[in-house]
Amino acid sequence: MKIQTKINNRSFLFLILFSTSFISLATLKKVNIEDIRISGSQLFSQNDVANISTLKFPIRLIFIETNLLEKELKQNLSLKNVSVSRQIFPFGLKVQVKTRTPIAYGERILNGEKISGFIDKDGIFINKQNAEEIDLSRLNIQIFGWKERFKATLSEILIANENYEFEIVKITFSPNGFLTLEEKDLKKIFLGFNPNLINYQLQIIDNLKNQLKKNNFSEKIYNIDLTNPNKPKIKVFKP
Repeated sequence: MKIQTKINNRSFLFLILFSTSFISLATLKKVNIEDIRISGSQLFSQNDVANISTLKFPIRLIFIETNLLEKELKQNLSLKNVSVSRQIFPFGLKVQVKTRTPIAYGERILNGEKISGFIDKDGIFINKQNAEEIDLSRLNIQIFGWKERFKATLSEILIANENYEFEIVKITFSPNGFLTLEEKDLKKIFLGFNPNLINYQLQIIDNLKNQLKKNNFSEKIYNIDLTNPNKPKIKVFKP
């Protein structure tokens, strides 16, 4: 009985040592581009992952920095989320992505060139090739002059547009950052340079829209100046 127990223990120990050695050897094996498996979207290919990454394929599995690759893919492909994991069975790299949902048409200037794309609810710019196929007629908002530093302000405007009564159709940032909105009925609205005022300004726009509707305001609005939200100025067309 003791002899059988010793044999079983030795077999179990051998199995552990064999498995450990096998896994160690597998992690030293090189990952080729064809060993990359992508799930969650059909927009991106194995070559996209390799070309965007600073990693040089083929690369040994153990040397792949998954956190770095996740960061690079999320930023360069405008992804909502990305998860990268090293795998032994099956061998290779598993890349699971979650794309962003465009809710507005967008334009940005990069190195003097105009680039067309889309904007999501977080104010993130999405290049056309990185967006799922969508019906452009469903995008009722246009955004011009997008820059990285405007994304938080954009997100607040886009969320408010869903929750309030007004209907924004156009958002424009000038090269120096001056913000102008266009609303379906209120027309052009000047908001200015201060992003810290945006929530207050949006509340005023909502109140104005409701008050004008309630009072059956019939004059045609030319523009509204809310650069100083405590002193709104409404300019109407003169008959």
